[in-house]
Amino acid sequence: MADRATEEFVTHRNLLFTVAYELLGSAADAEDVLQETWLRWAGVDLDEVRDRRAYLVRITTRQALSRLRALGRRKESYVGSWLPEPLLTAPDVADDVALADSVSMAMLLVLETLTPTERAVFVLREVFDVGYDEIAETVDRSPATVRQIAHRARAHVSARRPRRTVSPTETRDALDAFRRAVETGDLRSLLTVLAADVVLVGDGGGIKQAIPRPVTGADKVARLLAGGWGRVAGPASMELAQVNGYPALVVRLDGELDTVIAVRLDDGRISGLYAVRNPEKLSHMTRETTLSRRATMPG
Repeated sequence: MADRATEEFVTHRNLLFTVAYELLGSAADAEDVLQETWLRWAGVDLDEVRDRRAYLVRITTRQALSRLRALGRRKESYVGSWLPEPLLTAPDVADDVALADSVSMAMLLVLETLTPTERAVFVLREVFDVGYDEIAETVDRSPATVRQIAHRARAHVSARRPRRTVSPTETRDALDAFRRAVETGDLRSLLTVLAADVVLVGDGGGIKQAIPRPVTGADKVARLLAGGWGRVAGPASMELAQVNGYPALVVRLDGELDTVIAVRLDDGRISGLYAVRNPEKLSHMTRETTLSRRATMPG
């Protein structure tokens, strides 16, 4: 029985991690949720489980919801701005456009504006195509109520997400232009690539220096970035990497990973810059994380 339980769990592990990560925005917390899910799954009589994928997703979602509420309390005492934990993702994540869009830094920040229950309903329905009856059982609501929550969450997200899905090529081109402008201190070129109402958010977690609150406006952001890069002491580089399904910039100082910069694009210009410096959030940038909306057969 233990071998069967292990095989089923391994088959669904990437899917379950993706569910937990989309609900939490934290890879470390998602890993903890998977540990809790395994402990509960190991005690289940598999012969009594009709749909094992649904059962595992239900356990994972419930554990993630409990942790999400606790995470909300932790964020209240977080030093500075809180950003999701960036993941170095495998290239095939970009091939699943819906998945890449759902785990992008921009979308995870939109999901942060939902209540925990709204977030769970939206993610399960819109990303993983879970039926309303199954979601209702998971979040302990009636199917009719879940449909109302889904409608409300969908409208909320639609009003705040990027106006259209952006291709990795568009993102890469914008980042290339942005990188060249920052490295050369070319303010004119920076202003060309930044949206007028661009927002720069930095997350140092009180461990690394970061801007204490978001900076808004192309002129302010451009001057801050160009001036800051010019004051960096020692060897520094910016290189492209696949982060949360989209191209992003990885900043290295003296050869060491220092910052991950993800972006949001609207109408071809960068409208959001999200710079994660908190070293506790950069551990998943050393190896690729496999994300999936489907079960994966082992081996």
